[in-house]
Amino acid sequence: MKKITLILVLLSFGITNSGYSQGKLDIAEKSLSKRESNNTSRNDSRSGSDDNYESTDWGDMFIVAELGLFAAEAFLYATYFTAIETPMEAEHRATGARITKYPYLNSKIGNYAYDSGENTTQFRATISNRYIIENQKLYGNHLNADLRFLERIGFEADYLQLWEDNTNFGVNTLAIFTAMAKYHRVRTEKFNAWWGVGTTYVGGEVDEFGFAYGVGAELFFAKPLSIETNFYGAYINQRPVNRLSALLNYHYKRLKFSGGYEHLRIGSLDLSTFSGGMGVSF
Repeated sequence: MKKITLILVLLSFGITNSGYSQGKLDIAEKSLSKRESNNTSRNDSRSGSDDNYESTDWGDMFIVAELGLFAAEAFLYATYFTAIETPMEAEHRATGARITKYPYLNSKIGNYAYDSGENTTQFRATISNRYIIENQKLYGNHLNADLRFLERIGFEADYLQLWEDNTNFGVNTLAIFTAMAKYHRVRTEKFNAWWGVGTTYVGGEVDEFGFAYGVGAELFFAKPLSIETNFYGAYINQRPVNRLSALLNYHYKRLKFSGGYEHLRIGSLDLSTFSGGMGVSF
């Protein structure tokens, strides 16, 4: 009887242990892998085409073509005005806003100034490092380079390294790299917003690149503070790799101290973390 009880206890421990041996990062990595993606979404169906053709009404086709051309032009204009600039905005001082050397330099303005001078520059780089943590076992680090030039154009590179302490299997790691070309759509002295496109790479067993996009904004509401929010989305093997951050920034000369919330969605994994760190502009 004692032997049977001991065997049952050992089996129960083994089952429980196997359930918890797989860490969150390992689950996320497997959900993004090509094999897992192929197993979960392989039901493509194609419908046959009809070979019966009716007589062509060329008058109707001409009208349809004209309407299609008009719709295409309207769509292109709407896309340009939404993504780049509207005619009304072109008349505003913000259309020629200059990049500041750093926020709150001898004034109450943020990343852009309407008037050029000693406070403005043609190029600015901001290097920042932020630590993120979900709990004592799962944490990570953001290393980010954000470049602004030609008044409206930018480029951002972000390297996110995650670690998870696994009691049974040591430390699991996952690396995510994002590179993005950015267009600073709104450029006022108190508020700016951007959108961008690029690529995201997930390392480890995934080892895949995917299309990435992003949007973000920053409000300079009271010197020396600002509120910043950013969203980055990507798809790896048809699975999302997203991150959303909301940060409160404290600006001191060229330095920026940040703290706030960051949410990560990596495949089937959702993480809510605290984020804190600092950056420098030059």
